[in-house]
Amino acid sequence: MSSKLAEAKHAPTRRGLMLVLSSPSGAGKTTLCREILKREPSLALSVSVTTRAPRAGEVDGRDYHFRSVAEFNALRQQGGLLEWAQVHGNLYGTPEADVMSRLACGEDVLFDIDWQGARQLAAKAPGDTVRVFILPPSARALEQRLIARQQDGAEVIEKRLAGAAVEIEHWGEYDYVIVNEVVGQSLETLAAILAAERVRATRQTSIPDLAGQMLTDLGSRRG
Repeated sequence: MSSKLAEAKHAPTRRGLMLVLSSPSGAGKTTLCREILKREPSLALSVSVTTRAPRAGEVDGRDYHFRSVAEFNALRQQGGLLEWAQVHGNLYGTPEADVMSRLACGEDVLFDIDWQGARQLAAKAPGDTVRVFILPPSARALEQRLIARQQDGAEVIEKRLAGAAVEIEHWGEYDYVIVNEVVGQSLETLAAILAAERVRATRQTSIPDLAGQMLTDLGSRRG
């Protein structure tokens, strides 16, 4: 057995991927993220860096990496973020080192980010990024869901609906679109996308050696 093939036995069988979910607020993205993480225990949720204050029950390093504005900007200027954006006056970003290390080890990482972050990820690591946009079945359904959550007043809901229009304008930048009418069906579709992307030829790092060895072994059988 060649040393190259011996090394391949200890290498990841494939490179990991970044599964990016985006949607307008109220379309069900958070629910789908939670359910796909339950279904796929090998899928890890990306932990963002943020300058906003921790909310009750949130833990540094688990929910977010809470940093000062100065610390965030220093990290950004050093090129330590895969993507970043300012949302409602706070800064959010994805640490590059941890994510890229996971991908190199064959691990998949889930992102719950907006179109700005998704665009930056795709520009920086196009071969690693799989973007899925979650749409509500209608504008009326989106409004009803925001009201049913009972988390916001009428003024905030109006702002979220206005923001939804901006988010939806970018659906065409994504690789896949799921209309989230029934959560169970949407989850099955999302799982199918993940399964297919995991076996994409360009991600299977052991295939070149495997196919090459087969061609060598079968070479003498060619006419």
